[in-house]
Amino acid sequence: MNTITLPLANVSCMHCVSKIRDAISPLPNVQLIDINTDQLTVSIDTSLPDLFDAISALGYQVGFHYQLPLAGLSCGRCVAKIEQALKERHDIAHADISKQLADVYGSISEPALTNIIIELGYQVVANSTSQQYDFTLNGLSCGKCVAKLTTALTQDNIEIITLDKNTLRVITLLTADDIIAIVTAAGYQAVLKADIHTATEIDTLITPEPEPEPIIAPKGNATQLLLSGLTCASCVASVEKAIKTVDGVTNVNVNLAERTALIYGQAPSQAIIQAIENAGYGAEESEDDQTRRIRQQQQNQQTFKIHIRNATASLALGVPLMVWGLFGGSMVIDSTTSQISWGIIGLITLVLLVTAGKYFYINSWKAFLHHRATMDTLVALGTGAAWLFSMTVVLAPNLFPLAARHVYFEASAMIIGLITIGHALEARARSRTSKALERLIDLQPQTAIVVENGQEIERPLSAVITGMTLRLKPGAKVAVDGIVIDGSSYLDESMLTGEPLAVHKKQGDHVRAGTINQQGSLLFKAEHIGSDTMLARIIQLVRQAQSSKPALARLADTISSVFVPSVMIIAIITAMAWYYFGPQPASVYMLVAATTVLIIACPCALGLATPMSVTVGVGRAAELGILIKDAEAMQQAASIDTVVLDKTGTLTEGKPQVVDYKIYNTLTREQLIQLAASLEQGSEHPLANAIVKSAQQQQLQLYPHSDFIAYSGLGVSGTVDQHQLLLGNAKFMIQNDITISHAEKDFDFIANQGATPVYLAQNGALAGIIGISDPLRKDSFSAVKRMQKMGLNVVMLTGDSVKTAQVIANKLGISDVVAEVLPDGKAAQITLLQQQGRRVVMVGDGINDAPALALAEVGIAMGGGTDVAIESAQFTLMRHSLHGVADALELSKATLRNIKENLFGAFIYNTLGIPIAAGVLFPLTGTLLSPVIAGAAMALSSITVVSNANRLRLFKPSRQDQEK
Repeated sequence: MNTITLPLANVSCMHCVSKIRDAISPLPNVQLIDINTDQLTVSIDTSLPDLFDAISALGYQVGFHYQLPLAGLSCGRCVAKIEQALKERHDIAHADISKQLADVYGSISEPALTNIIIELGYQVVANSTSQQYDFTLNGLSCGKCVAKLTTALTQDNIEIITLDKNTLRVITLLTADDIIAIVTAAGYQAVLKADIHTATEIDTLITPEPEPEPIIAPKGNATQLLLSGLTCASCVASVEKAIKTVDGVTNVNVNLAERTALIYGQAPSQAIIQAIENAGYGAEESEDDQTRRIRQQQQNQQTFKIHIRNATASLALGVPLMVWGLFGGSMVIDSTTSQISWGIIGLITLVLLVTAGKYFYINSWKAFLHHRATMDTLVALGTGAAWLFSMTVVLAPNLFPLAARHVYFEASAMIIGLITIGHALEARARSRTSKALERLIDLQPQTAIVVENGQEIERPLSAVITGMTLRLKPGAKVAVDGIVIDGSSYLDESMLTGEPLAVHKKQGDHVRAGTINQQGSLLFKAEHIGSDTMLARIIQLVRQAQSSKPALARLADTISSVFVPSVMIIAIITAMAWYYFGPQPASVYMLVAATTVLIIACPCALGLATPMSVTVGVGRAAELGILIKDAEAMQQAASIDTVVLDKTGTLTEGKPQVVDYKIYNTLTREQLIQLAASLEQGSEHPLANAIVKSAQQQQLQLYPHSDFIAYSGLGVSGTVDQHQLLLGNAKFMIQNDITISHAEKDFDFIANQGATPVYLAQNGALAGIIGISDPLRKDSFSAVKRMQKMGLNVVMLTGDSVKTAQVIANKLGISDVVAEVLPDGKAAQITLLQQQGRRVVMVGDGINDAPALALAEVGIAMGGGTDVAIESAQFTLMRHSLHGVADALELSKATLRNIKENLFGAFIYNTLGIPIAAGVLFPLTGTLLSPVIAGAAMALSSITVVSNANRLRLFKPSRQDQEK
């Protein structure tokens, strides 16, 4: 029997080990010697397929996997010849051979496999054919598309350098056509750019950014319109329906709180505006945020003034009439004198209705023409019915018995006045909901100091173009995004990041529009201007999120769409019931009950309940340095029970450095670092950057490398100064038959310090270990404790070794650790947790985190992370602190609770109000609810909803656990 040791993957705990042991036991001619989460040792005198099948059936990976490019195979016979030779081997479990590639699983070493193919008369293509390809992508519209394509391209023979919605850069052994085929199979299109580079040129083409700039990309082409004429949720549904009929519109969100519509797609603005106007509403387009803001303020001020004027006129008539009735004055037509006097009052009331109340009647008529009913319909019917009944009594009192000759002119006037003053207070409160967004807009200065030919000239911001040199004086705001070319100073970035401490900026550092220079003077070069600045993108993202709708809002919209017609039916049934079954005078009771039902049931509060809370909640999040892509994510985040944290760049600073080394041959420390850095100088991996930076600090000369190839999740190989080098983890060494057993103690020692040990093999033998440490963020411990106190299960997910990961986890108090996870395994771990019934939030910052971020219920990207991670996540933290995760979850819960409070109030108000208005309490009290009181209650409900939503502006995250 032969004894072989095979690596295991995706085996995360002793329960998994036990399952594998149970699966192996029944196999004939297989004797288990040893097993742990990393590897399996067995004695076997038969072929491997049965063993591989038994373990693979459990969902784990076993053995070595090779994909060797082939040459010299001209036909199917050549393929069959290699397949037959490999089939006879006991150490090969599976072999898939084509004329271009050998895809092999087994315990065989790569050199042995290569020799078999060469002895058969064929060639294994040298690694020097690895090439870099650049593609232009089409068809990717969002972060999930990027994540999907990332997953498709995550293969052993492909290294992704950059990937976003528009571009792809890879290093691979495959051909460009192979990559295009993978992209096409994923449902997208790729076009090869003209420039193709070999791997040996990569070091001159790829230079890591000194300070990653997060890109906040709006989802698709968005047009925002300012709306007029909206009064309730029914209006929202009508406008959305009208906009969706325009060709080219893909999605639309109408925000009743802000009176705006955010439209996605390629439809022309004029066509959309025409559709809105045809539906009976008004719309206008504003070109930029500043113009939009000014116009909204003008609209709010104008609306407030009109409502106050109309309310004053209405109450000036209604209050005296009501006081007259309350203090015993007769409101019954019992003489010619009373008929004349009340006739004059009726005409005055009519003037009031066609002036102060004209908007209700005009809007209800428009709604009628478009076969719909709105809040204005209810008000118009109620007040109109009260006036018509009263005027009929005045003109023809003999048609009614004496007890029914009561007039209700004060009801029409008071209802118009109370509802209008409610709208005025609502408009005033509504203008406060976007204060956070206005503060962001205020950060953008209107001028900049341009330096030309040694002269400093102040110019409008619109005159600044990319590449200009700008002067930033003490106390001034940064006008555009740029990079410092001279000087140093401290900048206040708190309004963008939520971080209160000023940030030191020097030559080479990035500055962002809207931040404030505290001291010193800077010269910087403009890089991003106008809508391309980070501030502009943040404003756009916040505006999109405020216009989005969670599931609760869609439920409210559905109810609102049938609510008004239902109320009208209820009012008719109420009127009929009082007319046929009520006491005398039945006509009076009928009028009072039906009018009261119509007035009290106006769905203003229902329509405002969700958008007000979302608008304020998203704005407050922006103030805390949390960017939210849509309101649905907030609803999801409120029910999270598990937080999965990536280690590097999330729990740690993301700035690793070399802290230790061990040598096993004649190399010196400098030579060890020199060789490793020379090999890694073309890589963007954080550990590679640490090695290169260490060499640069020691002023070591780096040699050119060749035959460079990266193995995802394992390591890299290449030739440096005629030395064949392998740099990577233990699995990578084992796959290449490098003996590392004599270095286990050194490996454990470095790992126990919390550092990551990386092996370097030189010409087939272990040369040394380099220990790389990435320090923990200063607030990671307190943030983890805070999340645990919130009742959240915290999981650390990392590709690092088990021992290193466990040391870090112990320092942070995290008991649930999943280590040695390959990039494509992170998404699988999220799926596994979800299958266990967990609701997961994933926090990460790297391109390999993108699939997991997209798969989790909620993805949270660290602000300094890659563009793909930010695009894949629903939340982005602008400051580098894990407390932002807890802040985001707490704010999401507070926002959802606020929405539920508003919806509960609106539903309960209508549920109780309509039966009371219909007269269910009449048998007990002998009186009906006055239409005037109904109007006051309806106005009060809207004011209550708006005021409750504005409480979120006072939200403060709990920080009692934060370390001082």
